[in-house]
Amino acid sequence: MAALVKCSRALARFSTIPSCPSLLQAGCPRYCSVMSRPVRDRIQERRQQALLGGGQRRIDAQHKKGKLTARERIDLLLDPGTFVEYDMFAEHRCSDFGGLEKSANQFPGDSVVTGHGRIYGRPVYLFSQDFTVMGGSVGSVHARKICKIMDQALLTGVPVIGLNDSGGARIPEGVDALEGYGEIFQRNVEASGVVPQISMIMGPCAGGAAYSPALTDFTFMVKDTSYLFITGPDVIKSVTCEVVNQEELGGATVHTTLSGVAHKAFDNDVDALLRLREFYNFLPLSNTDPSPIRPTEDPANRLCPVLDHMVPLDSTESFNMLDVIQTVVDEEDFFEIMPSYAKNIVVGFARMNGRTVGIVGNQPKVAAGCVDIDASVKGARFIRFCDAFNIPILTFVDVPGFLPGTAQEHGGIIRHGAKMLFAYSEATVPKITVITRKAYGGSYGVMGNKHMKADIVYAWPTAEVAVMGAKGAVSIMFKGQKDQAKKETEYMEKFANPFPVAIRGFVDDILEPRMTRTRICQDLDLLCTKKESRPWRKHNNLPL
Repeated sequence: MAALVKCSRALARFSTIPSCPSLLQAGCPRYCSVMSRPVRDRIQERRQQALLGGGQRRIDAQHKKGKLTARERIDLLLDPGTFVEYDMFAEHRCSDFGGLEKSANQFPGDSVVTGHGRIYGRPVYLFSQDFTVMGGSVGSVHARKICKIMDQALLTGVPVIGLNDSGGARIPEGVDALEGYGEIFQRNVEASGVVPQISMIMGPCAGGAAYSPALTDFTFMVKDTSYLFITGPDVIKSVTCEVVNQEELGGATVHTTLSGVAHKAFDNDVDALLRLREFYNFLPLSNTDPSPIRPTEDPANRLCPVLDHMVPLDSTESFNMLDVIQTVVDEEDFFEIMPSYAKNIVVGFARMNGRTVGIVGNQPKVAAGCVDIDASVKGARFIRFCDAFNIPILTFVDVPGFLPGTAQEHGGIIRHGAKMLFAYSEATVPKITVITRKAYGGSYGVMGNKHMKADIVYAWPTAEVAVMGAKGAVSIMFKGQKDQAKKETEYMEKFANPFPVAIRGFVDDILEPRMTRTRICQDLDLLCTKKESRPWRKHNNLPL
């Protein structure tokens, strides 16, 4: 609540509207002839009205819910004094169902604040839906304002951030509201892979409004105050007789743990916006920019002796792949994506010698690191984003196979697993893979190996690359024979070590774990000029 009070004070700063004192004090006749005092007063009045959104009563109601207003959110997200607003005076023109009969229905700026600003000095276009004005509902003017900044973002090669807090389509506008959604969707698709698009869900997002965030690259939510669903609880109850509330239907917990629709959830508006500033710094501005680099005091040649003892000698014991990742990257700073969904695979952003990298790693602590349907989709989408925006991909492998079972087979693990295989194969950015332990069977094939055009592949001394584990292999090859234990020992001596792949040149080196950071930083410097072309095609046919 203290943060809300702070942001409420910040809102007061918006009420001080800059004028042109030099012209006024000089009594410039040209200025006065162009803009008479009544006109100036009217502009000032309308600007003040726009800054207050739906009015103090609705602002107080927003705060009571633990939510910031649209302008407070912008103030917290952007660098101070950098926001430039567009279309502050735009108003809807709907006259149906008494739309224009009451002056209370007319608000300068409609129900969304749009413009551009800077985050840590880097430009960004953004829109912030204003729930205090007609519930943040989307009408034709609202949509047109969003489309304008998205068009400019594409022209200038700058990312777009949407702060979503909307009750959905504005019902009195009918098909005009639907047309507005269609225009936004079209721009989401046109911007895909050209500039990063980020959606922060900070309130309700229902019906067609949910599809625009689904078309963007990353969707974040705020716990307890944000909701995403196509049909609300009342509609579901009337059609299927199911009784469910908003949180159970489409709250942050549901979408970050069960559906995989959202990539991360934050505790409150303030936490969400501050973390969004941090996240934005990992991303390039467009697909024509290289992976961002920032100064770091973490030496590129830093040794990591703790890695020498991180992988247990017993291959059936687990370890935490996050410990490996945080040890290797700059300053242990790892921004994990989808940490609560498909936990058997880890994806996220970090920096190596200051350069942003995308990291993918199996997580032995969850389902032994097996690849399943959810992990495949999670990994594939992340890899494709990195490839679209020139972010090198670093992969840590410890995978015993695909998760077995009828649920996985009937759910389409073949088709979904192929998505990650496809994503690694089509990626042309620098790709570095470290096999930390197991790399068995088909799952070896979907984790960025040399055959999928990985640029550099390392194996730790604990690496094991084979069709399957010793016990399973021996039970198939020597079924019914005696001395199974001896056969297993022979199999392990032959395959449960990194030499078979090293002899064949499938790994570039057997690397002491402590040297991992040093070598990866060297490799990334060397690969920063990598250029790889593929045959022309209109687009590929990803196994959706």
